[in-house]
Amino acid sequence: MASKYADLDDEEMAAKADEMQAIIQRFEAEIQKGYIGQEDVIHKIILTIVAGGNVLLEGVPGLGKSFLVETLSRVVKDTQMHRIQFTPDLLPSDIVGTEAYNEDKGFYVEKGPIFGNFILADEINRAPPKVQSAMLEAMQEHKVSIGDETFHLPEPFFTMATQNPVEQGGTYPLPEAQIDRFLFKIYLDYPKKHNEQKIIDMNANVMDEEDFAVEEVVSKEDILNLQEFSKAVTVEQEIKEYIVDLVDASRNPETYDMEYSDYIDWGCTPRASINLALAGRANAMYNGRHYVTPEDIRAVVHDVFIHRIILNYEGEAKGLEVADVIENIVDRVPVR
Repeated sequence: MASKYADLDDEEMAAKADEMQAIIQRFEAEIQKGYIGQEDVIHKIILTIVAGGNVLLEGVPGLGKSFLVETLSRVVKDTQMHRIQFTPDLLPSDIVGTEAYNEDKGFYVEKGPIFGNFILADEINRAPPKVQSAMLEAMQEHKVSIGDETFHLPEPFFTMATQNPVEQGGTYPLPEAQIDRFLFKIYLDYPKKHNEQKIIDMNANVMDEEDFAVEEVVSKEDILNLQEFSKAVTVEQEIKEYIVDLVDASRNPETYDMEYSDYIDWGCTPRASINLALAGRANAMYNGRHYVTPEDIRAVVHDVFIHRIILNYEGEAKGLEVADVIENIVDRVPVR
């Protein structure tokens, strides 16, 4: 379905882009008031929300991942945040819901925690594959089936799934086909020293999450309008060709005379091309534009590719990082 903004002329699109940028800036600034530091992570999560995607966040415990999603929910008016703690004994019905029976009501549907706007899928790799599949299907389709009925999930719908990089016992690593469904994979690092001092000061006096001074500065309609406008952001033919060339370089590196061509086992899928365009549109909106530039694509390519390129054994043995391969791709692939 075409965006409701598709018929606007260039002048109207430029004015609307300014309006959308103001919403994004207000959204970002308010989140940063409650969640100290990690500006780059917040920026990328906002891009993901604008693009209508989901994030896979990797970081050690204790970095405030739950609080980040809670802050998102408190900044957007009339939205719900649900946290799902993934464990090995979790069942798909624990996430999506189930049919129940009551003597007074008869059979009815008990909806699960997936029915929210901002979902934290905490340590998703601790659950068995069937549960992971149920979660990722909901993320992809924005709907779930309970019994014989299909239910649409509330909009906007955003999932931040987390996994712990240092504790692998009792985990079920996400298959590549499932990881591919995430728009971005982001690494959450430790806070900087000066930010950690602020965190100490805030938590010395504030114990309840509700006491952190963030306000509802955007509405659900604002978020949906951002997502709708992103569909109308222009991606010119040369930008589409650039996107396809970048993805092709991950599959056929020898064609581009890449330094690391011998170390790539699997390149990116077509979903990478789609997500590069989506994320590029969101980055253009972040910068107040209604058209995508090569700089927009280069700004997001790392986070789109990082979980989609798989190194072979030789590359891993040499200590090569996927980030090195992505940098090599960007260096060798010209804009047409």
